[in-house]
This record gives sequence, structure tokens and C-alpha cells, in this order.
Amino acid sequence: QVRLVESGGGLVQAGGSLRLSCVASGRTFSTYAMGWFRQAPGKEREFVGVISWSGDSRYYADPVKGRFTISRDKAKNTMYLEMNSLKPEDTAVYYCAEGKTPYGSGSRRENDYNLWGQGTQVTVSS
Repeated sequence: QVRLVESGGGLVQAGGSLRLSCVASGRTFSTYAMGWFRQAPGKEREFVGVISWSGDSRYYADPVKGRFTISRDKAKNTMYLEMNSLKPEDTAVYYCAEGKTPYGSGSRRENDYNLWGQGTQVTVSS
């Protein structure tokens, strides 16, 4: 079964840090860009950041730029989201997703992803 599984969410105080993991199983995901999205209560899902298939390029949404860092370990078929200086507005369910196009650089658009994890909750208290 091909799937993505996120973990690492939890409750943290404002200013704290968390590291999310996204483990891919069922086949290799090393030739696809991987993205992170999030959905806050009552809001639409939004783009957080993406890492290219090679890992050489990344880009982020403005609200998280400078605070969040994406990385990937191809040997472990795992992607990470390091979140620092967390704010209450970062509270959301965080999802990882696989890009549709092999050897892609990534995209901000949800429609460019075709495999999603179940999400992990991140709650930041003030």
C-alpha cells in the first residue's frame, strides 16, 4: 500500500519548536517533489512549503519563511518540517503531499499533488 504518514505534531507554547516527519511507504518517493500544507479550523488548506525531488531547492509561504525549514532523507524515504518560533496562528493540521510530476521542483498548488497523508495536529498556545 502506497501512503504517506505524518507524525511529530503536538501542543507547544508560542516561541517553541516542533519537527514534523512524513514517512513514505510502498515505493520510493525520491523522484518527486514533496510539499507541506496546513489547514486551520474554519479555513481552507494552505501551502506551507515544498522541497524539490533532488532536495536542492525549497520555497516557503511568506508567513513561515525564516521560521520553517524543509528537508528530506531519501535513504529513509522521509521528509521533515522543522518549525521554530512558533506562533498561535501556526495552529493547524499539517499535511504532507507528493507531487504529481517526476523530477519536479514543486508547486504551491494543491492540484499539483496526488498523494496526501492523513495529517498531524499542531497546536500553539499563547
